[in-house]
Amino acid sequence: MIYNENTINTPVYVCYENKLKNNLEIFKRIQEETGVKVLLALKGFAFSAAMPLVKEYLQGCTCSGLWESMFAKEYVGKEVHTYAPAFNEEDLKEIIKISNHLVVNSLNEYKKVKKLQNEIPVSNSLGIRCNLEFSLAPREIYNPCGKYSRLGIKAKDLLESDIVVDGLHFHALCEESFESLESVFAVFEEKFLKPYLAKHPLKWINFGGGHHITKEGYKIDELIKFLKEIKSKYKLEIYLEPGEAVGWQTGELVASVLDIIENEKKIAILDICAEAHMPDTIIMPYTSEVKNAKILASRDELADVKSTTTSYVLTGNSCLAGDIMGEYEFNQELKIGDRVVFCDQIHYTIVKNTTFNGVKLPSLIYVDEKGNIKNQKDFNFNDYSRRN
Repeated sequence: MIYNENTINTPVYVCYENKLKNNLEIFKRIQEETGVKVLLALKGFAFSAAMPLVKEYLQGCTCSGLWESMFAKEYVGKEVHTYAPAFNEEDLKEIIKISNHLVVNSLNEYKKVKKLQNEIPVSNSLGIRCNLEFSLAPREIYNPCGKYSRLGIKAKDLLESDIVVDGLHFHALCEESFESLESVFAVFEEKFLKPYLAKHPLKWINFGGGHHITKEGYKIDELIKFLKEIKSKYKLEIYLEPGEAVGWQTGELVASVLDIIENEKKIAILDICAEAHMPDTIIMPYTSEVKNAKILASRDELADVKSTTTSYVLTGNSCLAGDIMGEYEFNQELKIGDRVVFCDQIHYTIVKNTTFNGVKLPSLIYVDEKGNIKNQKDFNFNDYSRRN
């Protein structure tokens, strides 16, 4: 069946195989030219229908707990790397059996894992996350190395301990450039890598996520040169863990206009919810691009712009007063039943979806390179009732 946004039932997320493949080809080149391993961070992109293609290109997944590690094993089946700020002991017993790499967050977690590893006959590679106390993340809410951060061990605490690990992991980026990685790695190298290697050998280092590698303008050639130099210098396995960059601009969220009303401005009510289906538009916040329209104002700037005959405040169908996506000027007037397509709505959307206010979970559609619907997953009342 050929995909057609004008006839498909909404709301629905649509992931395009050709766009995903374009991103994965970039990671394929990086892996082939440098010898590093790229893992998919499921926290940012966990579209199950896309996992067979991901499996062809990447070396596995990085996970944030038991359910993600189970997902990685079932849908990708390659390397499974698991990190969490703290592990529930019952979950950890299963995670140890599933994971090739375990990354702990603290000295207490190290002891917990070592105890269980002795009880369960496995051969996990064990690492620890480093808090660089340095980051270039654009906002404090996304700064993993900020003041009072719970994420990772400080250099002083690690180097004064007697623990021995196979690898060191750091994650200090958020939608960042190659130059940011260079800056962050320089801190990691001086505070953690060199001092630790002076005491103990290592097998691997993990550069974490936040690398905006598939964004237009990212300096891929410079990244490749840099990674080759690090591998040559330290003779260690290197891992990258992009999530958002894998799903970046691979799909959209399609909604329908349920009603149009006027209250100083024309307001279109859609069959979606910003908080439940596009949470980062509220959390970050940002204003999504919309197909066949231009952004006039963000949700907080509506009073600052003059409306036109074809402009509409796009809103959701929940009872939340702030369920607003922004004001947009369309190519033509909207009618009830028209489709509204929010661009780049695959990463950090389906993984954050909720059924707040009883809103319907959007369907998931995977479109192959010929434009056919290759896979469709729908949700119903049971998905709401079983969790409430």
